Amino acid sequence: MSSSSAAPTAKPPMRDALVAAAFQLFLERGYEQTTVDDIVALAGVGRRSFFRYFPSKEDVVFPDHERCLADMTAFLAASDEKDEPVRRVCDAARLVLRMYAENPSFSVQRYRLTKKVPGLRAYELSVVWRYERALAEYLRERFAGRPDGTLHADVIAAAVVAAHNNALRSWLRSDGKGDAGTAVDHALGYVQAAFGRRPHPHPAPADEPAAVARPEAPRTEVAHPGAAHPEVMHFDIEHPDDVVVLVTRRDAPLWRVVQEFESALGRA
Repeated sequence: MSSSSAAPTAKPPMRDALVAAAFQLFLERGYEQTTVDDIVALAGVGRRSFFRYFPSKEDVVFPDHERCLADMTAFLAASDEKDEPVRRVCDAARLVLRMYAENPSFSVQRYRLTKKVPGLRAYELSVVWRYERALAEYLRERFAGRPDGTLHADVIAAAVVAAHNNALRSWLRSDGKGDAGTAVDHALGYVQAAFGRRPHPHPAPADEPAAVARPEAPRTEVAHPGAAHPEVMHFDIEHPDDVVVLVTRRDAPLWRVVQEFESALGRA
């Protein structure tokens, strides 16, 4: 078959075409210098088509988060009592990683753009907060009736997001090189070790010697609010590689939060 008779290349879906046009212009002109009119002109569509897919120019930078948030919410809703809650929210966070890893070059481009534009950083933080709320709401249901169940749920949700984002951003800073999944698994392993339920060992068969019990690694324990600084709770550090989590009141002075953080690290 001759090349002249080959089928024409299919056009990308309009949504994808708008995203591609937007990022081409953002790279050429800059985000602030690009308007919605510029984007639709390059994509060859009208303004109405743009707003059918994206409520604002900011939304075209994050075109996949709504879908991912819906997938996460559905994943958590599909769980049952047999699912260990902390492992379940860690697996839910991996859905976000999968979204980024599906298109590394686009994810790296977006990361670089977001770093340059304060408005996009603020938008991204609002998206991250929605993921954290989805995780926390699931955990609150699972921990309902427990002492400090709501606090426990919120702290774990924040820890999952922090661990996931730490590994994800390291991968993005490396231009998407390496195995992002391995890095995120390693980071989430800290959360699982700190908060997850340890499986109970099965009894050894009668013809096998019982395994020698080994002491568990020291767990990081929550310190009650001290009399000196009741606005701040911190997790005592027992090892240099422990993860530090601070829980503060909204009205706690920033200098006091920093002071408690340095004290926990032994730098006071």
